[in-house]
Amino acid sequence: MKKVVAAIIKDKSRLLIAKRHSKDPLAGKWEFPGGKIEPGETPEECLVREIREELRVEVEIGSFYDDNVYGSKDQTIHLLFYWAKVINGEVTPIVHDDVKWITIKELASFDYAPADMPIVKRLEREYTSFEH
Repeated sequence: MKKVVAAIIKDKSRLLIAKRHSKDPLAGKWEFPGGKIEPGETPEECLVREIREELRVEVEIGSFYDDNVYGSKDQTIHLLFYWAKVINGEVTPIVHDDVKWITIKELASFDYAPADMPIVKRLEREYTSFEH
């Protein structure tokens, strides 16, 4: 089973989502950015590296939020989600077709990769608003 991490990058009342590349098997689907954990890497180290590579920003990793095991015909992945915030740089998509800062209320307007859906649903349930 592959271990993969994803960052729920928060800025005030907004979250960052990324659209998968048009040549990707899940082309056009939205996701929380991240990637595969390399041998010897902690989930947090992996996220810092992946976000730097994929979005050209430095992030500070916060607390663990949730995880999800997702199986497709090809493989099973264990996806770990962590809160994060940008501490340096401007978000620039390198491997994604697009990125958007959205509110929790806007989450439902996008078509997500299947492995991200349970987390999207939990965020919608738990955080009707970050403004408090």
